[in-house]
Amino acid sequence: VRLGAGSGPSVLPCGSGMAESAGGASEGPEPQLPGWSEEQFRPYPFQTLPIPRLQHGDPQAERLIDCEEPVVLKDTNLVHTALKWDLDYLEENIGIGDFSVYSSNGHKFLYYDEKKMANFKDFKPKSQRDEMKFGEFVQKLREIQQKGSDERLYLQQTLNDTVGKKIVVDFLGFNWNWINKQQAKHGWGQLTSNLLLIGMEGNVTPAHYDEQQNFFAQIKGFKRCILFPPDQFECLYPYPVHHPCDRQSQVDFENPDYERFPNFQNLVDCEIGRA
Repeated sequence: VRLGAGSGPSVLPCGSGMAESAGGASEGPEPQLPGWSEEQFRPYPFQTLPIPRLQHGDPQAERLIDCEEPVVLKDTNLVHTALKWDLDYLEENIGIGDFSVYSSNGHKFLYYDEKKMANFKDFKPKSQRDEMKFGEFVQKLREIQQKGSDERLYLQQTLNDTVGKKIVVDFLGFNWNWINKQQAKHGWGQLTSNLLLIGMEGNVTPAHYDEQQNFFAQIKGFKRCILFPPDQFECLYPYPVHHPCDRQSQVDFENPDYERFPNFQNLVDCEIGRA
C-alpha cells in the first residue's frame, strides 16, 4: 500500500531523487528473510549502501525524515489492520470495482502516460493495461503460475468508494494519527491517493521519481528499493518531459549502453532498502 501526499520529492521509500524497485516473495526478520537469498537479486554495475532501519520513534529516524533522507521504519503499525490482506481476503472483501492490471512478457514494468502516446506514433509500451474485477485478476494470476508462463502481472489501483465495508474498516484503522502528525510537521500537502500494489515475484519497476511524498507499507512479501540522490540525476538520463515515459530513466540497468549514457558509469552513493 502506498499513501501519497502533497507534491515534491518522495520521502518513503523513495527519498529525494530516483528509485528502482523490485518485488519478491516471503516475509520475515532482517537481515536474512526466509524464502529468498541474495542470489535472487539482479546484479547492477554500481555499489550500494544500506538504508538505515530504525524504530519509528527513534529520534534519528525523525531527523532523517526532516532532511528528506531515506529510512526504513520498523514497528510503525502504519497499516496493522491490513496485515491480513492476502489474495483470498481481498477477493472476498475488496468489492466489485474494476482494477488496473498491467501484463508483460518481461519482468520490467516501465510506467507510461497513455495521454502522451499520441505524440509518439512509434512508441510501443512493453506492458499492457487491462481493467478487470479483482477475482479475474486472481484467477489469471493463478493460471499463469500453474502453467509456468513467462507472462507477468502487476496490479496498481487507487482505493476508492467501490471497496467493500471490511476494507473500509481496515482502512480507517490505519495509523492516521502518526501520518497526520508527519504531514503537519513537514508542511506536506493533503493526502491525495491511496494505492494498492500487487506484483509477482521478480517484477521490477525501473528507476523513476515520484511527484509526491510517499509512505510505502509492505504488507506481504518482500520489496527491494534502490535509491539515487538528486545530485545523481544527470547520470540516470530521464526521458524528456513530453515523452510517455517522463520521470523514468532511459538506461537499461541490466545492460547499460555506455555510449549513449556515459555518465551512468559515474553513479555513486546509491542506497538500498529492503522491506
